[in-house]
Amino acid sequence: MPSERPVQPIIGEAPAFLEMLEHVSRAAPLNKPVLVVGERGTGKELIASRLHFLSRRWEQPLVKVNCAALTESILESELFGHEAGAFTGAIRAHIGHFERADGGTLVLDELASISLRTQEKILRIIEYGELQRVGGSDTFSVDIRIVGSTNADLQALVAAGRFRVDLLDRLAFDVVTIPPLRERLEDILPLAYAFALNMASELKYQYFPGFGARASSALLRYDWPGNVRELKNVVERSVYRCTEPGKQITSIVFDPFDSPFRLRESAIVESSAKRKSVIRSTPILPTDINTRVQDLEVELLKAGLEKARFNQRLAADLLGLSYHQLRGKIRKHSLDIRKAEAG
Repeated sequence: MPSERPVQPIIGEAPAFLEMLEHVSRAAPLNKPVLVVGERGTGKELIASRLHFLSRRWEQPLVKVNCAALTESILESELFGHEAGAFTGAIRAHIGHFERADGGTLVLDELASISLRTQEKILRIIEYGELQRVGGSDTFSVDIRIVGSTNADLQALVAAGRFRVDLLDRLAFDVVTIPPLRERLEDILPLAYAFALNMASELKYQYFPGFGARASSALLRYDWPGNVRELKNVVERSVYRCTEPGKQITSIVFDPFDSPFRLRESAIVESSAKRKSVIRSTPILPTDINTRVQDLEVELLKAGLEKARFNQRLAADLLGLSYHQLRGKIRKHSLDIRKAEAG
C-alpha cells in the first residue's frame, strides 16, 4: 500500500535548522541508510518521514518500529516475521516489518536498544538483502532503505561493546543531527503560536489572542531540555489552563506538578536545594553595590546578546526588555555590538 503524504508541517527558520533540512534534502534521494540523531523531543520521527517522502520510494510503504517498546524475542518476530509453529502460540505465519517495507523505507526508532543478536541479523539484511523468518529456513529477498533514529551516542556504545561497529558503519552512511530547541531561538515563538492555535481549536475557541510580552519572554528564556515535544506540552497546557480565553496568555505553566500542596518529599528536596543555593550565593562584604550592579547588568547584556547570536530583538525578549531599553543599556555601557550590526 502506498504511503500517505505527511500532514504535519515542519516549522523553523533558525539557521541551524534550515541547514539540517538542506542536509535532509540532499540525503533523501540516495538509496543508502541514514541515521537521524538528536536529543529527545527534537522531532527525529518527523525527519525520518521526510527522508522517505523526499525519496524515490515515497509512493511505497513507510514502516516505523519503536525498538525499545518490544522485548528481544517479540522484536525479532515483528522485524523478521515467523513461521507457523516457530514458538508456542505461533498458530500461523507472520509477515515481519522488513517484508512489509519491501520497496519502501523501514524506520528503526530507538535503535540503541536493539540487542547484539538482532543487530547481527539486521546487518545481514543490509549486506545481502535477504532474511529468514523466525523458525523458518526459506530465504526472502527484500529491497528496503533503513533509516535509524536514536538519542544515544552510538559511538560510545560501540566502545562499550553494546553496539556492533560493523552495523554502525553500514547504517551511518550519512548522519543527520537535529539541533536542540535551545539553539533555535528564532523558532520558539512561531512553534509556540502554532501549538497554541491547535489547542485553541481543540477547545473550540473562536480565536487565539496570542502571548503577552512576559509569556513570550519566559518561553525564550527557558532552556527546553525536552525540546519541541516539551514546548508543545507546555504551550497546550498554558492555553488550556487560561481561564479567560479571549485574553492573551500572560503566564506559562512549565511544571504541571507545581502546587503549594505538592508531595512532602518533593517539597523537602526543593527546600533543601533552595537553602544550598542561598548559602552558595551569599555575597562577600564589604563591596561597592553600584559597581556590582553595573557589572551584573553588563554580564547579563553580553550573555543575552550572545545567546541570541547578536539579534537584538531576540536578546531584548530574553532579558525581559523592550528593544529600545536594550539599545539604551548597550549605549550606556558602550558595549561592542559590531557583530550585531554585521548580522
